[in-house]
Amino acid sequence: MTLKNIIGIDHAVISVKDLDAAAAVWKKLGFTLSPRGTHSAKMGSGNYTIMLGPDYVELLGVISDTEHNAPMRKFLAERGEGVERVAFTAVDSAAGAEEITARGYQALGPTDFERPVTLPNGTVSAAKFRVFHWPIEEAPGGLRIFACQHYTRETVWIPELMQHANTAKRMKQVLIVTDAPEQDAAHMVKLIDGTARKESDGAVTVPPGGDRADFVFMTRDVLAKRFPGTSLDGAPARGGVGLVFIAGDLDAAEKAVGSAGAKTDVGVVVPPANANGTLVAFVKA
Repeated sequence: MTLKNIIGIDHAVISVKDLDAAAAVWKKLGFTLSPRGTHSAKMGSGNYTIMLGPDYVELLGVISDTEHNAPMRKFLAERGEGVERVAFTAVDSAAGAEEITARGYQALGPTDFERPVTLPNGTVSAAKFRVFHWPIEEAPGGLRIFACQHYTRETVWIPELMQHANTAKRMKQVLIVTDAPEQDAAHMVKLIDGTARKESDGAVTVPPGGDRADFVFMTRDVLAKRFPGTSLDGAPARGGVGLVFIAGDLDAAEKAVGSAGAKTDVGVVVPPANANGTLVAFVKA
């Protein structure tokens, strides 16, 4: 990747209809969740985060309808719950917005926002961010992308929140299902000035840099072959469909997910219907 102001995947956003119900689902999969956060009135959203090593997962829900969250509401109405967008880590969001605008993509932002954070000792601090988005219509395989600059990493990556019963350490892959994996991967490559690698089964991998999780574009048939025996009910026809995590102990992951998933030759896999429209897989490094 030659974009100077982004370094790999920062976090994946799973948009959900009922934020607290979704939090209960992911807790039952063995994840430790942050206390519920509330964004500004302008954003009209709230979240829970699942903090990992270099990255994290955000469960995001609408609290009140606003212009800012209209795209998410449209996503939920048309597709249902699931991986709606992915953020890159921004070195400098203002410079990053200028960089992609210079390449022909009118950036949305940069925008500053914050949310209160209750720390383990009971005190309240704030998590502060500056983000910019690629244009909404520029969504490779139906997956929106943006970049997030963290001003207060110490109030987001809290050690106590990074320990999970399922032993998840970091994301390895973000899976996107599409009828045109090569075309959609090429779209992502163009947006981030990256590279693509075609796999033997027809999937196309786009590494986003920074030794972070890869994007993997594939057809539904390839997805089914990669996760044999896993029901794809609840998976979209096109869009972000799954997250693959590196786990420290697959036996612990199997125990943590319980009846929601199963141990297979691939690893421990939870079907989309049991994780808010998201296939969740735990694999060894």
